[in-house]
Amino acid sequence: MPHDLPPLNTEFTLRYGAPVAPMADGNEVIASLLSHRSIRGYLGDALPEGTVELLVAAAQSAATSSNMQLWSVVAVEDPSTRAKLADLSGGQKHIAQAPLNLVWLVDLSRAERIGAAHGHDFPVLPYTETFMVGVIDAALAAQNAVVAAESLGLGTVYIGAMRNHPQAVAELLGLPAQVMAVFGLCVGYPDPAQPTQVRPRLPQSVVLHRERYSTAGEAEAIASYEQRFANYQKAEGLPASGWLSRVIDRLGTIRSMSGRDKMRGALAALGFKLD
Repeated sequence: MPHDLPPLNTEFTLRYGAPVAPMADGNEVIASLLSHRSIRGYLGDALPEGTVELLVAAAQSAATSSNMQLWSVVAVEDPSTRAKLADLSGGQKHIAQAPLNLVWLVDLSRAERIGAAHGHDFPVLPYTETFMVGVIDAALAAQNAVVAAESLGLGTVYIGAMRNHPQAVAELLGLPAQVMAVFGLCVGYPDPAQPTQVRPRLPQSVVLHRERYSTAGEAEAIASYEQRFANYQKAEGLPASGWLSRVIDRLGTIRSMSGRDKMRGALAALGFKLD
């Protein structure tokens, strides 16, 4: 690595919400990763021709388990379909607003068709492990697409609420059996009238374990992070409730799952027979 690049102290400070000790030299790719932020306000400008294909090429360049490629993606640009996806995802207006929605799928149907075409049964297909491989593959692919989009000056935000009504989403997008929307991804030009800050993350001491898992100092580090996250919320014009309240609210009631507590039944209805 070249040694004439400055340390990414500014980017690290923004990412962790506090000044940090000098870090190793970085580069533009790492600076871009550290500067990632979710965008929920988009201009109506159409994306340049070929953008979808470019993002999918980047996605397909991600690692995939045993090169099985057990994922697919649906590019949704039609305004009426985007509006319906927004309704199915709790009314998130940025889904309808962004000119492109990429719906990332775990896709076991393609493998099943390959088996049928070549006279092979695939006894491994119904296992939970195979489903997990498809979900992981889709996530890796999508993150590659996010990095590519941001390098083009585009903004993105993941939509986990695409799983609120998996059967309705499947019907809307014409998904065959054994295909499910894992999450959506809004893509578009950020609206400068709705700026957003880099959201601070937990200190590395909480998530980075060396050699063996350890909780030493965890409570103190989280307490310090709680204040930094509250400062971020205040800067964003949000109630400064802190990070812990978000975790408690999200994990403290079944209602917060917005219907995703019925996921096993939904998977069965979508043709997944998981063992």
